[in-house]
Amino acid sequence: MQRPMPDSPARSRRLTRLSTAFVLAAAPLLAAMPVLAQPTAVPATSTESQAAPLTLSQAYRAAMEQDASIRAARAATDARRERLPQARAQLLPNITASISRNKNNLDSTTPGPGGVPFTNEQHYFSSNRALTIRQPIFRPYQFADYRQARAQVADANALLDKETQNVAVRVVTAYLEALLAQDQLSLVLAQKTAYTTQLDAARKRFAAGAGVRTDIDEAQARLDLAAAQELEARQNVGYTRRALQVLVNMPVTALAPLDERRLKLLNPDPDRLADWTQRAESSSPEIRSLTAQREAARHEIDKARSGHLPTLDAVAQWSVSNSDNVTSVNSKYDNKAIGLQLNIPIFAGGLVSSQARQAVAELERADQALEATRRDLSLRVEREFRGITEGVARVGALEQAVRSSETMVQSNKRSYEGGSRTLVDILNAEEQRVSALRDLAQARYQYVLARIRLQALAGTADEATIAEVDTWLKK
Repeated sequence: MQRPMPDSPARSRRLTRLSTAFVLAAAPLLAAMPVLAQPTAVPATSTESQAAPLTLSQAYRAAMEQDASIRAARAATDARRERLPQARAQLLPNITASISRNKNNLDSTTPGPGGVPFTNEQHYFSSNRALTIRQPIFRPYQFADYRQARAQVADANALLDKETQNVAVRVVTAYLEALLAQDQLSLVLAQKTAYTTQLDAARKRFAAGAGVRTDIDEAQARLDLAAAQELEARQNVGYTRRALQVLVNMPVTALAPLDERRLKLLNPDPDRLADWTQRAESSSPEIRSLTAQREAARHEIDKARSGHLPTLDAVAQWSVSNSDNVTSVNSKYDNKAIGLQLNIPIFAGGLVSSQARQAVAELERADQALEATRRDLSLRVEREFRGITEGVARVGALEQAVRSSETMVQSNKRSYEGGSRTLVDILNAEEQRVSALRDLAQARYQYVLARIRLQALAGTADEATIAEVDTWLKK
């Protein structure tokens, strides 16, 4: 009796069933792969599909008008600007007028004949009218106060400029964070689709007798984790849009996404760190504000020391009085006077010396604050400068990584068809591709944000800068 050959009918039927199971398991996965070629878009609601997307320029203009922080900064600047006319007023002529009219009941007692007191009762009206003009001639305190007021107004203007630069950074940051959250949700949905396909394929393989229970458990665990990540991603989308809505004070239903084809990956102009550091030190609103504060502290010393100096005013007065005092009842005086008034301080109990020492200490504090900010500014400029230059290289490297990961996905598909790879290998390769896409999107946003931050440090993050970035969006 002959033994059955290796290609016996029984073995052929087992191979046929095994091949059929592999084909059934692979068919849904291979059909889903074209969908994963790019991150799936976030499903849009009916409101989002009808509303025009909010562009970055629109968001910036709305924030400049509606943001509470910039409006408060404008009000604070307007209030501090009034410091200058108030100080100037102390150096200009001061004109005052006074008018008084009184009804008097006067009882006067004088010695009478024989030493007997005699009381006389009088009822009369008295009046006084005076016009006084005072012109400061030498007042060191007011002169120093006027110079200090100019420095304080310069400080207020610099702080407003700083807040304006901050608005540009905050709007771009909030806008890009909202776009990144939207991209992350799209990638999570893509991963969820892949895990659902893997779970379905694993179940079919197991039902056909060609798979193991471990594949089903692994696919189910990944799908459950993706479902949790989807909830977190959707919450992040809502939160980031809400943060942008607080800035612009208007509903945010749709955003214009970044168009990688329009994005210009360029090094800073000029392409030297020293040039940007010098530009920031000369134009930064922070440096200008602290420089003005140091100048104001220096004038505070002059104000304190002026307490030892005399003051001189020119005074002119015209007064008309009628029965102005009890010794001139029924008498009228018309007096015109012009002259100088000199006041000389002699002793103030050490107050002036103490105020001078305090002002000197405040000047030292202002000097050190300026130096600390200058050093920190150079570090921040270097960080943002390198964020641009290194961001260009990083985006290019990640673009290559995405292309390589896509090639790896295709290679794993072909290897799976040849029997040398499994479904898990294909999904792992797809997961690596999605991770590369996530890193690439984040790198692009970081590059854009670094450009805005560098411009803000140099004091040039204005509407033109925002408009340039706006051209990189899909509208």
